[in-house]
Amino acid sequence: MEVRKLAVQVVESVLSIGGIRVGTEEPHFLRRPLTERVEIRRYGPRVAAETVVVADEGQARNLGFRRLARYIFGANHRGDEIAMTAPVAQQSAGGDEIAMTAPVAQSREGDGEWRIRFFMPSRWTMDTLPVPDDDEVRLVTVPGETVAVLRFRGDRGPRAVAARTDELLTTLSDHGVDVIGDAVAWFYDPPWTLPFRRRNEIAVPVEYTPSGGEPWLST
Repeated sequence: MEVRKLAVQVVESVLSIGGIRVGTEEPHFLRRPLTERVEIRRYGPRVAAETVVVADEGQARNLGFRRLARYIFGANHRGDEIAMTAPVAQQSAGGDEIAMTAPVAQSREGDGEWRIRFFMPSRWTMDTLPVPDDDEVRLVTVPGETVAVLRFRGDRGPRAVAARTDELLTTLSDHGVDVIGDAVAWFYDPPWTLPFRRRNEIAVPVEYTPSGGEPWLST
């Protein structure tokens, strides 16, 4: 059984190089297109593990990712060993399994501060998740929200994120959509994924009233 699990995860790791995500849960949402590049999404409440890192944007992402990965790999009060979907799994024989989900979220907190979040799989609740050992990691309930999202591929460095954020905000202004919160960057693929295959998104909370009778589309 363990050999089979390892083989599956090796295959998933190889596929992830090409941006193929296998077995990675994503939060459910309803969507409506706004333009060819931007859509409006409605998310329900979600549970996330989060940490705040004081560093520059790229370094904060790396430090926050590692800190949260330690939590899902077993740095918690139950000692559960938790495997990410790639590259290799470590999993206790009798422990609970918490899978890695997508996306990983990064948002600015203050001067030099960044909030990094891992969204938890939908079967977990605040009551059933193990408590983190690290005081800098906490579990939070993310309220349901309506966001405008712009998807892009390739470079996801600070300049690219800033340029895509400006593009999204300009599009919303041009279409009369009110922004009611700060932009968040979402990353769906590991660092070893080929850049042109990486899925990245910028999301910003909005006030949105649909016009016409077009239904929301389900994912």
